[in-house]
Formats: sequence, structure tokens, C-alpha cells
Amino acid sequence: MQVLSRDSLPLGGFAGLTEHRLVTDSRIFGTRKQPNTFEGLGQFVYLADANFNPLGETGMHPHKEIDVISVMIDGQVSHQGSLEHGKSLVAGDVQVQRAGGEGFAHNEINPDLIKNRMLQIWALPEQPGKPAGYKHYQPKSHGTTRIYGGSANQTETFDSTTYIDVVRLQKGDTFESKPETMAYVSNGAVEVTDKANSIIASDGTLVKGEKLGFSAVDDSQIIVIYKL
Repeated sequence: MQVLSRDSLPLGGFAGLTEHRLVTDSRIFGTRKQPNTFEGLGQFVYLADANFNPLGETGMHPHKEIDVISVMIDGQVSHQGSLEHGKSLVAGDVQVQRAGGEGFAHNEINPDLIKNRMLQIWALPEQPGKPAGYKHYQPKSHGTTRIYGGSANQTETFDSTTYIDVVRLQKGDTFESKPETMAYVSNGAVEVTDKANSIIASDGTLVKGEKLGFSAVDDSQIIVIYKL
């Protein structure tokens, strides 16, 4: 099991937000990959835990041939851009934007006078040239909600052999991961075990390993990424 703590990494950011980058895959960042960050898994290439400053915004900027997943943890954002302009996200919501070959531009804005918190996740599409698209999710309060990955024959999520689930556990719940998994604890705390080790992973901890077991120490949320 490999473990990376958000708070062990330098604080960076741009425009109106600050962030800790935990995954900066060499396929995207090359020589700009940040030291001590993890490589991705499958098509998953980037993870940042960000706080928007009061009234902060990213500024309008483009993406192409990337899937951008935003998980709202605290507060809210107002979404502007070429996909679903005017949409708002509140704590617990998820939006997924597929840039595809045509691309999209967006600006995410904190409309409040206090900081908010959002996870930003990127995944590479397995086939280039797909049309741009937008999906919005409100994960269920208990259990697993898939927000990315699956067959091209379904429309609930954008297709990929790399899957991303939001897993919400109540204290005492257990959960077992797929063979190779990366999991980020974004709320609460869980005990994580593999064949040789056991750790307590609290909010801001990223773990990577095979056949991981999770037991909720508190009510918790985990972002679970795996490849089938």
C-alpha cells in the first residue's frame, strides 16, 4: 500500500484558488510533474484538492481531449462555459465535462464570501475525437454512486475502462476495493488494510494498492478510482 497525505505537499494554485496536487501524471505533465505526487491509474491522470478564495474564480479557460470531473465538498460554485452555462453546484454535487475533439471552455466561480472546497479530477478519453458533453450527479447519501466509466452502450456515465465512484460510508460500514485501486478520503476517516498493513486514513489521504479493505471510523466519503 502506498500512502500520500495532502498536507505533506506544497500549496499551489492559480487565479482565485489554492490547491494541493496529489496526482500529476507524466503523460500530461512530462518534466513538469511535481515531485512526490503520484502517477495516475488507467486513464486517470490528475487529482487536486482545491479551495476557492471568497468570490474567487478560475477564469474562462479551454480544455480539449480531456474529461474534467469536479466534486463539490464544501460551499458552492457557479458554472459558466460552453457546456451547461449557468449551472450551479452545491456541496455533494458532481459535474463531469467531456471535452472531446471539439473542446469546451469554462469558468468556475465561488459566489460566496467564504472559501469553498472542490476536488478536480482529470481522465484521458480512450478514443480521441468524441463529442463534448456534460453530466451532473447528486450521489446518494449512503453507498456507491458511479460518476465515470462504463460501456459505450450506456449513457448514465461517460464511457471508459477506468471507473470513478463516490463511496459514502456510515460509521462501522465496510467496503472492499477492486484489484488495483486509488482511493482519496475527502471526508471523515477510514481504516484501510491490505495483506500486510493497516492504517487510519483521514480527510486528505490518498491510498494506492491492491484489494484494499475499508472500514469507516467516522461517517466518510471516499473517491475510488480503478481500472477493469
